[in-house]
Amino acid sequence: MYSRSSAYFNHWPNPDYVSWKVDLNSKTNRTEHHTSTILADELIVRRGQAFTVTLKLTQAFNPDLYPLTVVAMTGDYPSEKRGTKSCFGIPDSVTRSPSAKAVWKIELEKNSSPTTGILTLIITPPAITPIGQYTLTVKYRDQETLLATVVVLFNPWCTDDWVFLSDEKERQEYVMNEQGIIYRGSKDYIDSQNWDFGQFEDNMVNICMKILDVNNKHKKNPADDESARCNPIYVGRVVSAMINSQDDRGVLEGNWGSSFWGGVSPSQWNGSHAILKKWYNTFCSPVKYGQCWVFAGVMCSVMRLLGIPCRVVTNFNSAHDTDKNLIIDKYHSDTGVMPKESNDSVWNFHVWVEGWMKRPDLAEDGKYDGWQVLDPTPQEISDRVYCCGPASVNAILNGETALKYDVPFVYAEVNADCVDWLIKADGSKVKISSNTSSVGQNISTKSVGSNKRMNITDTYKYPEGSEKERGVFEHASTTNPNPKDDEKTEDGGTDNKVPPVTMRFEQVNNI
Repeated sequence: MYSRSSAYFNHWPNPDYVSWKVDLNSKTNRTEHHTSTILADELIVRRGQAFTVTLKLTQAFNPDLYPLTVVAMTGDYPSEKRGTKSCFGIPDSVTRSPSAKAVWKIELEKNSSPTTGILTLIITPPAITPIGQYTLTVKYRDQETLLATVVVLFNPWCTDDWVFLSDEKERQEYVMNEQGIIYRGSKDYIDSQNWDFGQFEDNMVNICMKILDVNNKHKKNPADDESARCNPIYVGRVVSAMINSQDDRGVLEGNWGSSFWGGVSPSQWNGSHAILKKWYNTFCSPVKYGQCWVFAGVMCSVMRLLGIPCRVVTNFNSAHDTDKNLIIDKYHSDTGVMPKESNDSVWNFHVWVEGWMKRPDLAEDGKYDGWQVLDPTPQEISDRVYCCGPASVNAILNGETALKYDVPFVYAEVNADCVDWLIKADGSKVKISSNTSSVGQNISTKSVGSNKRMNITDTYKYPEGSEKERGVFEHASTTNPNPKDDEKTEDGGTDNKVPPVTMRFEQVNNI
C-alpha cells in the first residue's frame, strides 16, 4: 500500500549517483585558440592545442577507484582506425584499438581539487585530428552524459599541423583578416576591388561544414571522406570543387554571358557571406552568378574559416591551355583554306587562391611545401571533377609538371608560349611566330598588413627570356605527362594533315 513514508524511502539519494556541472571555459579557450571572433554558439578550438573543461562533481573524484573516460566522435561513422573517434581518460588506462589513428590526450590541471570534485580537464586533440564537429561524452561510475560539443579546426599556430605558418603577421592577414582586395583589369591598368571575406560572420561554421558534408566524395563514401579531413591537401581540393556548381551541389553558378537574368551580376558582389548564406538557406542551391574573382573570394573565406591560410591571387594575361601542351595555339588560314579551330585562349586576367600547407606527398624534404594554387573556377576537369589544385607554387616555378595536382595547367596559365600557325592547302602547318613572354604578367595579391599590391610574379617563374626561364620551360615540356599536340609541322616537327575546322580568335574577357 502506497504511503508517504514509503514514497520518501524510494526517493532516498543513491550514494553511487553523481551529478555534475560542466563549464566549457569558452571565453578563455576561444581567446587562446584565436576563435573568439567567430560568431557561433559552439566551443571552437584548433587541433594540436589544449583546451580546458571544468567539471564539478557532487562527490570526490577518485580515479584509482572510478576512472573517468571520455569519447570524442565526429561524423556518421566514427572509427578509431579512421581517426574520427578517440577514447581517452584519467587515468590513461582506456582500452583502445591498436590501430587508433588520432588519439586525444587528457590530464588534470594542477589546480584541480579532486577531494571536492572540482576538476579542470586539459584536453588536446592531436595535430592530425580530422576537422569537424565533435561530440565529447564522459563516463564516470557507470553514468554517461554529454560533456561538450566542440568544433575542431586546422591550426596554423601549431608547429605539428600541416598548415603551420610561422609569421604572426602573415597569420593575422591570411587567417584572421576579414577584409581584403581583389585585383582585376589588365596588366597595364590594374584595378582593385575591396572584398569582405566575412569568414567569421554568423553561421559560417555551419555553412563551411555543410560544404564539406554535401561534396560528392562524402556522398560516395562518408567514412573515408570524414577521415580524410585531417589532410588540408584533401580539404582544399574538396573546397575547390564545391565553390562551383558544375558537377555537384556547389555554391556558385558561373555566367560569362551578357545576361544575368534570374540572379546577380558577378560585378555586383562585394563579399562572400551573402553568397554563402544564400546557398545555405536555399538548401544548397547554387547562387547566381559568379566569375573568377567571385569564386576565388568565396573560396578564400571558406579556407580561412577552416584554418588554412589563404590569399587571393590575380594573374594578368592568363592563358587557358585546353590541350595541356603548354602552348597557346592560334591558327591562320592560307588562301582558300579553312583554319583549324583552337580552344586555347589568353584572358586579360584570371583569379585563383593560394592555400598554405605542407606537401609531404610530393617530397619528404619540404621543397614543395608552402603556397599551393587552388582554383574554384570551373575551367577543366581534374580527376573527373571541375576543380584545380593544390598545385605547389614552387613546383610551378621549376616546371615540375609531373607532380600533382594540375601543375601543367597552372604552369601554362603563367608561362605558356603563344604560337601562331599558318594552315596550308595540303593540311600541314607552318609556325609563323611565337611569343614566349606575354603570358603571366604582374601576378598580384594584397600585401600583408597594408592595402598595397604585392607583385609575386617571381614566385611563379624566373625572369622572362632568361636562360633559367627557358630551361625551366623545356623541362616542363619534357616532363609534362599530358601533351596532346602530336601534329607535324614544316619547321622540324611531325608531318600531319589538319582537318578543316573553323577559326577561334583569342579572347580578352575575364574568366
